[in-house]
Amino acid sequence: MVSLQSVGGPGDLAGLAPKELADLADQIREFLIERVARTGGHLGPNLGVVELTIAVHRVFSSPHDTIVFDTGHQAYVHKLLTGRQDFSGLRQAGGLSGYPSRSESEHDVVENSHASTSLSWADGIARARALRGENGGDDGRHVVAVVGDGALTGGMAWEALNNIATGLDRNLVIVVNDNERSYAPTIGGLAHHLSTLRTTRGYERFLEWGKATLQRTGVPGRLAFDALHGVKKGIKDVVAPQGMFEDLGLKYVGPVDGHDVAQMEHALRRAKAFGGPVIVHAITRKGNGYAPAENDDVDRFHATGVIDPVTGRPVASPGTSWTSVFADEIARIGERRDDVVGITAAMLVPVGLHRFAERFPDRVVDVGIAEQHAVTCAAGMAFGGLHPVVAVYATFVNRAFDQVLMDVGLHRAGVTFVLDRAGITGDDGASHNGMWDLSLLRLVPGIRIAAPRDAVTLREELGEAVEIGDAPTVLRFPKGEVPAEIPAVDRLGGVDVISRRGEDDVLLVAVGSMVPLGAEVADRLAAQGIGVTLVDPRWVVPVDDALVALAGHYRKVVVVEDNLRHGGVASAIAERFDEAGTTTPVHGFGVPRRFLDHGKRPAVLETLGLTAMEISRKVVEMVVGLDGPLRESVLRGDTDQPAQPHGR
Repeated sequence: MVSLQSVGGPGDLAGLAPKELADLADQIREFLIERVARTGGHLGPNLGVVELTIAVHRVFSSPHDTIVFDTGHQAYVHKLLTGRQDFSGLRQAGGLSGYPSRSESEHDVVENSHASTSLSWADGIARARALRGENGGDDGRHVVAVVGDGALTGGMAWEALNNIATGLDRNLVIVVNDNERSYAPTIGGLAHHLSTLRTTRGYERFLEWGKATLQRTGVPGRLAFDALHGVKKGIKDVVAPQGMFEDLGLKYVGPVDGHDVAQMEHALRRAKAFGGPVIVHAITRKGNGYAPAENDDVDRFHATGVIDPVTGRPVASPGTSWTSVFADEIARIGERRDDVVGITAAMLVPVGLHRFAERFPDRVVDVGIAEQHAVTCAAGMAFGGLHPVVAVYATFVNRAFDQVLMDVGLHRAGVTFVLDRAGITGDDGASHNGMWDLSLLRLVPGIRIAAPRDAVTLREELGEAVEIGDAPTVLRFPKGEVPAEIPAVDRLGGVDVISRRGEDDVLLVAVGSMVPLGAEVADRLAAQGIGVTLVDPRWVVPVDDALVALAGHYRKVVVVEDNLRHGGVASAIAERFDEAGTTTPVHGFGVPRRFLDHGKRPAVLETLGLTAMEISRKVVEMVVGLDGPLRESVLRGDTDQPAQPHGR
């Protein structure tokens, strides 16, 4: 009897009998349910590709043959079959990445890629192999792209397919993992086409019957069969319209039961032997084999936190999330503003547009995994008299920067972008941290960017954003639980003053979710006898004139943000000071310009030195370098300076 622990690599699958393969698949599912329940992760997608992944590794020889997963969250089974069975630290610092990772294994090629990119990777790798003469002979190398049907809603995937179809000499197999879902059910014309393919499997059987029957009748029958075969495109459109792929010049195999190893192997071996680009269409069920996932209509346990493996219920009751606050508020805005519409890129629930959609189903557009189209579509809607709210993860707005710049910004379109998971998200690693948006988006002329610090300011700033009809607006907030309300003691222009302590020594500017950290830093500085005023700029782009005027009274401005230091809020403030002739020096604490390893958000922030202890220590060192009585006070260690009243 085979055991999962005995599988140290793909080669160990070669000699297994059908019953052993079925037992192995059961063990993999049990393993995933038990281990992912402890750490959280992408459970549903991986339960759906167990047999599919086993078949891929039995037919192809990794790493000689290259396997690319799109987006990578369906690669847990691949990790197990390539010798990585310690899931105790999944998505935690020092543990396994939740996506393929070159640093983990030679079997991994593409790191934490965004969706719809695998086919371009596969095309490039296959082209390189062809140019290097590595395609021919019995030892010819193949490239296999495992792509979810949701990823095929992305325009980049179709750009790749258009190019792949020209490479008839390239050994490239595309496995379409068709589970009718990306996060939620897959939408759009492609989804309808694949649905038709799922439910009309009669074409090949009909053609085989025609060949056998008609050719038995001699020359007239053979002529009739040739005519039948010659109009196969028309028959396929009626019986099984896979012509969409064949019109591109791609051989199509399927649909195949993706939970039947033998069927999958048969289809993959046919594809492998073809000697050119082939699409293998596999029908799977997301969450297969785990009742709580199968019964979850929202996303089939696409991603979970820590759960009870028996019931599938969360172990801890989560607090109110930033996303939930946005979901409630945008629905309220929709009640009073019938021109407000929502746009999502295949993530209705994760970005919080579901409650709006429940109330106003005709005012929400899900474009699939197509952020570029979402943004330009929003520009068109704004021209048509609507106010679109485009809700995406902060990391995904990177993909549509050209559209934000040229279609929305250039045309001064009144579009509001709501960026969930801004800043350090941590668990999903380098590609999913929302640490680029401020540096990118503040380049757009006329754009206005807000960063709320709590639920109250999120509601307030969202309301302000949708009132702006002649420029793009952005609201960014992090992943996780929203903190308790952080009241301001004063408002100067658009800037909230959170606290004042002592003299006008340090003006501490904390951006959005970093305000609680800023409050801790302010406490530590005050304990060292350093006068500090903590402010929340609320709208970080453009820099408020009130902040510029306020800074002139201080000896040092310190900015704390969860965006890149390069081109972030600190840079924007320094540039504005230069324009205004303000000479107060600015020092920024933020994210360095490098890709970050996965891990929990607090652990990542600590690694970056974005903690109250480290920031306050560095600020004290800066203060010691200043001239005058403050320097002498700090050097003497005076720490008993009384705090000034908040309303000073």
